Amino acid sequence: TWHLKKIPQIVSERTFSLDSPKFEAKTKLELNSVCGIECQRKLPVPSSSDLKDLLSYETVFENGTRTLTEVNVLGLVLDPAGNTTTRRSSRKKRQIYGTDSRFSIYDKRFMTNFPFNTAVKISTGCSGILISHKHVLTAAHCLHNGKDYVKGSKRLRVGLMKTKSRGEGRKRKGAKRNGMPSFQWTRVKSTHIPKGWFKGVSGDIALDYDYAVLELKRPHKRKYMELGISPTIKMMPGSMIHFSGFDNDRSGQLVYRFCSISDESNDLFYQYCDAEPGSTGSGIYLRLKEPNKKKWKRKIIAVYSGHQWVDVNGEQLDYNVAVRITPLKYAQICFWIHGNDENCTQG
Repeated sequence: TWHLKKIPQIVSERTFSLDSPKFEAKTKLELNSVCGIECQRKLPVPSSSDLKDLLSYETVFENGTRTLTEVNVLGLVLDPAGNTTTRRSSRKKRQIYGTDSRFSIYDKRFMTNFPFNTAVKISTGCSGILISHKHVLTAAHCLHNGKDYVKGSKRLRVGLMKTKSRGEGRKRKGAKRNGMPSFQWTRVKSTHIPKGWFKGVSGDIALDYDYAVLELKRPHKRKYMELGISPTIKMMPGSMIHFSGFDNDRSGQLVYRFCSISDESNDLFYQYCDAEPGSTGSGIYLRLKEPNKKKWKRKIIAVYSGHQWVDVNGEQLDYNVAVRITPLKYAQICFWIHGNDENCTQG
């Protein structure tokens, strides 16, 4: 079942204007020199003042203006255990090796219905997931390289899969018949990125804050997926996760996969789902029972950051990594959606 957790409060202290970004960074769908599993174990536990800095955030608006909001964190109990990792099983070395376990969703009945219809395409080449009628969750590095915003993020758009296009009943000349989704593109009004992403990339890349929320210019009417607090591996049925995105090697197709998690730290999941660039930013979700109810409920518990190469004891190793939605990150994302913390007390 989903366990309710008391959520710390994120409150804004002050907001001030920054210079407009240059929007000159190149989009990188695969990152190098990442702080990996061994490196994560050595990271110190952030102090309360560190967290205030890491969870402060930049907002970029459609007209290119930018602000920085400083926040305070209330009601937080720090975990003295630090960035401990839990190893579940022996490592399987694969991005896609041997049998490809991904599923391309062709049938429009599935493609345009929940949960698959919550997957969206980001115009910079990534994926994302709908988390409200106006908000999309994705990976920060799809928009920002740690020093500047990527070129395509100045006029950022989000593609929602169309349920039915005009004139679909009539067979038009040259019309697509291969079941690939068509998109309804919506402009992005504003983008929120935590300051922890900038700080992490300034030295050795740390993925703990590789997430961002986009506010759409126009709300949509389709069903979105709710946020959840990421449980530990032990609390997941079969430690199984699911996510859908738009992998580059299957152009225009919605690709679904599920797999088990092998390792975890306080902020990251390490798993070996088959995935290719393009699926970066997808929302990873679980299906668990609602407390005191017989109904199943899907909730997003992590953001897929992508396939990574890391240096561990002088050896290059690969894995797929996802950023967990911790109580703190839940509070921050919820605050971005609602503009206050009143609706964010229970996760």
